[in-house]
Amino acid sequence: MKEIVLINISGEDKPGVTARITGILAMYGVNILDIGQAEIHDHLSLGILAEIPATDASAPVLKDVLFCSHELGMKVQFTPVSNERYEKWVAAQGKDRHIVTLLARRLTAEHLARVTEVVSRYGLNIDTINRLSGRAPLDQSSDPRSKASVEFSVRGPVDQAKLREEFMAISNELGVDIAVQEDNAFRRNRRLVAFDMDSTLIEAEVIDELAREAGVGEQVSEITEAAMRGELDFTESFKRRVALLKGLDASVLESIAARLPVTEGAERLVSTLKSLGYKTAILSGGFNYFGEYLQRKLGIDYVYANELEIVDGKVTGNVTGIVVDGQRKAFLLEEIARREGISLEQTIAVGDGANDLPMLSKAGLGIAFRAKPLVRANAKQAISTLGLDGVLYLLGLRDRDNF
Repeated sequence: MKEIVLINISGEDKPGVTARITGILAMYGVNILDIGQAEIHDHLSLGILAEIPATDASAPVLKDVLFCSHELGMKVQFTPVSNERYEKWVAAQGKDRHIVTLLARRLTAEHLARVTEVVSRYGLNIDTINRLSGRAPLDQSSDPRSKASVEFSVRGPVDQAKLREEFMAISNELGVDIAVQEDNAFRRNRRLVAFDMDSTLIEAEVIDELAREAGVGEQVSEITEAAMRGELDFTESFKRRVALLKGLDASVLESIAARLPVTEGAERLVSTLKSLGYKTAILSGGFNYFGEYLQRKLGIDYVYANELEIVDGKVTGNVTGIVVDGQRKAFLLEEIARREGISLEQTIAVGDGANDLPMLSKAGLGIAFRAKPLVRANAKQAISTLGLDGVLYLLGLRDRDNF
């Protein structure tokens, strides 16, 4: 007969602790049922669930582990685990698992307390907590582009919609982002990311820049804002805006492209995705000229946008071909995925406007980025506090991975 003992060892982290302890257990032919290790600020916590000989024969192995721990300057605790409790633990492995990701410029105890209170109230168990962002300097509050992210792995059945609703309220109140994803194989195996362009990959609306050059900036901005809020049909509003550009000299396109501000984190995000073998696409209700400019600048694989008609060096006020509206974006996402042999569950879509909602809902991971309230409310995930490279945290990637 054997007994199960949980061995907890903690103390200052140093090389060889795990090797020494498991070496002793190996000498006695102990079976390892579970093992976990964490390091926080050079402090080690090692847990081993061991199946060892019955009580009358267990004293030597436990004694040797105790002596070794003291020799290493570590604390050790032994906790007997009944067979009934062990079997209950084994049975729980089939429960639903979710990943909760907290993102902010700086994390505080209040942020963590509010998130974990909701998790507890829904009867979910936290299995692990991992810091994804890098080590923060004490003066990080002076850096407007500082990043902080913590990931919780939680276990138990839950209504994701209700959980997201509660987290959205906290996000709005505290100025943080909280994402909830099912922890499955697709989350760890995304392969295609599609971006909106205006106010997503770039911190501007190109049509507004063109309108300013044409002297109709105010009229076009009003239509743009109404369309982004979902108050106007995109195709109708788009044609109305383009018509106001009639007569604009096409030579200004180059200078506008050169001054477009790339969104914080966009270059890091795309370069990281490329290094990991992802395919990337721009699916934009803007214009091909600027999408192709960004394609060359960032190394994007696909670009689909609208073709601005130019005759004799002047903008005619028309577009040629099919207008890339919300439904067209969703179709193109599906088409690219099919072409690349990628399932929709493996796709990510990122956008800010109402015309992005169809592709956000179709993608396996749809992210509303610095979006209007209507879009944030209808998208499954949202990032409003960080730059575009915050998307990497939703993929479970850590800053220390050094991409």
